[in-house]
Amino acid sequence: MKRRLGFIGLGVMGAPMAAHLMDAGHELYVYNRTRVKADALLAGGAHWCTSPAQVAAHSDIVFTIVGYPKDVEEVYLGGDGIVSSIRSGSIAVDMTTTRPALMKTIASALSSRGAAFADAPVSGGDRGAREATLTFMVGSDEKTFEEIRPYLALMGASINHCGEVSMGQQTKMCNQIVIAGTMAGVSEALVYAARCGLDLESMIRTIRPGAAGCWTLDNLAPRVMRGDWEPGFMVDHFIKDMGLALEEAERMQLCLPSLALVKQLYTAIQAQGLGRKGTQSLVLALQSITGDRLFSLPGKEA
Repeated sequence: MKRRLGFIGLGVMGAPMAAHLMDAGHELYVYNRTRVKADALLAGGAHWCTSPAQVAAHSDIVFTIVGYPKDVEEVYLGGDGIVSSIRSGSIAVDMTTTRPALMKTIASALSSRGAAFADAPVSGGDRGAREATLTFMVGSDEKTFEEIRPYLALMGASINHCGEVSMGQQTKMCNQIVIAGTMAGVSEALVYAARCGLDLESMIRTIRPGAAGCWTLDNLAPRVMRGDWEPGFMVDHFIKDMGLALEEAERMQLCLPSLALVKQLYTAIQAQGLGRKGTQSLVLALQSITGDRLFSLPGKEA
C-alpha cells in the first residue's frame, strides 16, 4: 500500500534512505535545515516542507535522522516540531542515535496526541544507506513494529525488534561499544603493519578470512590505505555516540575503560580540526603519538 511518508534529516545517511522510500512509489514530504540537500529528492517528485510540523501534518509515518540529542528534541518537541501537528493514528520513527530517556519523553508526548512512536537507530554507514543494507534496532510495541517494518525493509536488510521504546537506543549503545573496540584494533594493526614494512593490502587479505575478520577491516581499512578520510560516519558524531554510551554506563554504575580510552583518542582528532572526517581517522591519532607519518594527513602527502 502506498503511503504518505515524511522524512526529516537529509545528510549523508538520510538522503539515500529517503530516496529508497520514494523509489518504492511512496509520496514523500521532506524537511532539512539546509534546503539544497533536498534538491535531488525534490527533482524526483518529493514535496518540500518548511518545518518538521508541516511534514508531520502531511504524513502517515514520519522518519527522522538528525545529528545530536538537542536536534532530536527540537524536531519533535520544539514550537514547530512534530508533536505540535501530528495527526492521531500517525507514527513517528526516530533513527538518530540519541539518549534512551529522550525516546521515552517523545513517546509520551506523541501518545498524548494519539500517535505512536518507535526509536530505530541504524548501523551500516553511508554505504549501507546507499545500498539499503542497513541494520535497524527498533524499540516500540509489537503493533507499531509490524506496521513500520515494511518501510524499514526498503532502507535496510536487517530489521530487529529489541523491546519497548528506548531499547533500540540501548542496543545501538552496545553496537557503538563494539565498533569503538574494533576501530581501535584495526587502526593499531594498520599502524603496526606500516611501521614494520608489511604490504598493507596483503596483510588485510591474509587476516580477513580468520578470526580478525570484521566490517571495519572490510570497509574502513581500504579507505585508510587510499588516504580517504571522508565520512562514512563522522568523528564528531561518533564522539557523541560514545559519550551517550558512557553516560548510560555511569547511570548504571558500569565501568567501560576501553570505550573511555577510544573516546579520548577521537577527542584528540577532533582537537586537530578533523571532527568532520570519517572514523577511520583514528589511525592519525595513533601515529601522532609516536610522531610517525605512516599515513597522509587530510590535504597533505605522506
